[in-house]
Amino acid sequence: MKVVVNATPLIALSLISRLELLRHLFTEVLVPPAVYEEVAIRGAGQPAAAALASADWVQVQSPGASPTLEPLLLGLDSGELQVLLLAREVQPDWVLIDERLGRRVAQAMGLPVKGTAGILLAAFRARLLSRAQALEALQRLVERGIRISPKVITWFEIELGKP
Repeated sequence: MKVVVNATPLIALSLISRLELLRHLFTEVLVPPAVYEEVAIRGAGQPAAAALASADWVQVQSPGASPTLEPLLLGLDSGELQVLLLAREVQPDWVLIDERLGRRVAQAMGLPVKGTAGILLAAFRARLLSRAQALEALQRLVERGIRISPKVITWFEIELGKP
């Protein structure tokens, strides 16, 4: 399975020391250069910077296409735009984006969108995390300042209870 990942899921998973879940869930983890720069270079000194820089299983890949519009005109940052362009080219199994606008644009493009909570759920379903570990991970994200809507938390708890 292949995934293209935006900055926030990388940061969120790193904050709770769960970035390696991506390596276990996917055979290819692709990050565009703008996302890598945002997390590993401009984020130097932060937990995600070190985690991403040392994740030799993450592939930094540029999209072949250039945007036809300035990203800010769409309300997207350059990382989100590169994620969407790269995903359109490589047709991944999942595109990981947490920001609402980026998710909406990805869905409008017909891309299979998931977020950080979706990764935790997939890890639970793959038996990489127990139910208690998955719930704890989501709670730790909230405690570390990652905004997760009450609707997503309720959905997550319901999904964890399904066989």
